Formats: sequence, structure tokens, C-alpha cells
Amino acid sequence: MHQFGTRKAVVIGTGRVGSHVALSLMFNQLVDEIVLLDVNEQSVYATMVDLKDWTSALDVHVKIRTGNYEDCGDARFVIMTAGRHRRADESRLQMLEGTFRILKGIVDPIKASGFHGILISVSNPADVVAEYLYRELDLPRSHCFGTGTALDTFRMRRAVGNRIALERSQVEALVMGEHGDSSFIPTSHVFLGGVPLKEYIRMRPEQAHLLDFTDIRDAVRNAGADIIAGKGATEFGIGGTVARIVSAILHNEKRVMPLSVHLEGEYGQHDVSVGVPCLLGENGIEHIYELELTKDELAALNNSCEILRSSFATIQ
Repeated sequence: MHQFGTRKAVVIGTGRVGSHVALSLMFNQLVDEIVLLDVNEQSVYATMVDLKDWTSALDVHVKIRTGNYEDCGDARFVIMTAGRHRRADESRLQMLEGTFRILKGIVDPIKASGFHGILISVSNPADVVAEYLYRELDLPRSHCFGTGTALDTFRMRRAVGNRIALERSQVEALVMGEHGDSSFIPTSHVFLGGVPLKEYIRMRPEQAHLLDFTDIRDAVRNAGADIIAGKGATEFGIGGTVARIVSAILHNEKRVMPLSVHLEGEYGQHDVSVGVPCLLGENGIEHIYELELTKDELAALNNSCEILRSSFATIQ
């Protein structure tokens, strides 16, 4: 990676997701400077002032301002949150056309800036957008990826922990595939307190009915829509997820997270970005782990990839 003089992040799109991404970065004091970009000049200015008030109230020393695409040139991170809002009654893939009308006017200015940092894509449909940005920005795949199923994984770990009264950090499991309706949980790689799932159920048979992973999977798939139905948007969870990714990179944590990355033969897949476990360090995605999946789990991943490839084809 190129060396950078400051820890600077550019957040593109400052609606409820973008503003909470910025807030999460500031709260954890992960960056020195945040630049906010949005087509709505009145809104982005108001968001900037509001966040400045937050830094003053808590005595946090992070520079925050509005700017333009030239600011991407020396940024360590560009975080893409631009896109249209999702309605509670639609899938993320149904947002495709509206989001890409917005993205087409963003890609060229980023390229023109000379950006050579790490781009983290949040905009929905997450996997299709991540693939589009990877193809258009000419960045290495280690530096251009989406949040993928990271938030889904955090939701799933909490749900499992709540069901069996186990601290969520003791739930070693992940969600893979599309950040959407074809996601799946590879139960062959679930460990509870370090104990494999089958062994755990043998020792705690009274909890077997609580560990219905089909039900848990469906609850995770519907979590975003449930939040949107109640309050109009998801914002806090994804903001924290982006902060977790940025922290893993800046602190060279060597943390494994399921992210949407362009595949070049891994799992037998090509020409698609999809949520798979990745090792995060100072150079972005440093390794993609190929888990040994069961026949049904591999079929679920293949299904996700086919759905995403078909969706991507509609914008080409």
C-alpha cells in the first residue's frame, strides 16, 4: 500500500447511513480527517455542522468538513454509501436501477482524483455495487470490496447467543453469500464456546430446538426490512460495521470477516463479488479463505453467485 500522511476518509453520501458511518469513525477516533460528499449541498453542510457539534461536546479531535472529489486523491479510505433508500417491502436487488443511476456520476470523478487507497462499498445492492466499483475503478481487489455479509454475521451471532444464553463473542459462525435473500449460514463451521455445533447439541440436547438455523437464517435475512419498517432506515449497525473494518486495517489486526470481494476462482466462482471470509490487515483484504463446505452449503453459495451475476448483467 502507498504510505499516507494522514488517516483521511471520504464518505460519499451523507444520508442516514453515511452520517452514521462518519459518526462511528469519529467515536472510535479511527481517522484524523473526514470529508463529506453529497449532491445535496444543504444537507451535507448541515450534517457536517451537526457532527462538529458532537466533536465539541465530547472533546473529540477529528477534523470534519465538506469537500469535493479531488479530496479522494490522498484519502486512505473512500466509503461509498450513495444510493437510493430501500423500502421495507422490497429486496436489496430491487434497488439496482435507482442506485446505479446515482453511481454512474460518481465513478469517473473518483478515478480522476487519482485515488489509490481502500474503497469500502456499503451501497445496496451491496454485492452488485461492489463488483461494479471493482471493475470500474481499476483498483486491486484487496483495496475495493463491500461490507458483504459482515453485518448479517453480527446479527446472527447476537441472535444465536440470545437463544442459548451465550455471550455473542463465543458464537463462532458467519453468514456467507449475498447480502440479501439468498444468504446462508454454513452450519458445518459453527462453534459455540469453541465446541463444534454437533458436539454442543450432544452435550446440551435441551437447547437443540433453539438452534434451528433455518429459522435463524430467515430472521437474519429479514432483520434489515424489519428495522426499516419500524424506523425508515438501518444506520447504527452498518456504521459500526464499517468502523470495525477500518479498525482492522489501520491496526493491522489480521481479523477474519465475511466481505463482498471479487472472486477469481475461489469456490469455483468467477466474475462476481460475494460474501466470503476474508483476512483483513494493513493492506486491505490479505487473504480469502476457502472453507470446506458441504454439498448443500456449496449449492447455496453457487445459487447466490448466479443470482448476483444475473443482476449484474442487467446493468451492463
